[in-house]
Amino acid sequence: MKKLVLSVAVIATIGLFSCKNEIKKDSDSSVKTEEVTKMAMTNITFGVRGNCETCKKTIEKAANSVEGVSKAVWDVDKKKIDVSFDGSKTNEMAIQNAIAASGYDTEKVSANADAYNNLPSCCQYDHEMSMNQMK
Repeated sequence: MKKLVLSVAVIATIGLFSCKNEIKKDSDSSVKTEEVTKMAMTNITFGVRGNCETCKKTIEKAANSVEGVSKAVWDVDKKKIDVSFDGSKTNEMAIQNAIAASGYDTEKVSANADAYNNLPSCCQYDHEMSMNQMK
């Protein structure tokens, strides 16, 4: 009987240590994944022409539609957008192309003419306006 109790105690102790190690391995793995994700994030700012809050919604929606973009915020007054994205999934030109396809000029890509013409009248901006202003 003593041998049985001792065997059960040894098995239980081994089981506790192996569970503890498995938990530690999993948490180490998630920390490393989080670190890699943070390292792959890229933050950029570039100019985008537009006029109003309706423009803001459309511009941000276009930027956020690009796979890998985690955040896009367009400043109505400064005519610039701040974008955070995973550089392993997309790049700046893909984001600028998406915004241009929605009807808005960026620093590097002119707006799609049909998309621009379909914007509400309040959103049809001056194609010569300054963007990425440092007010």
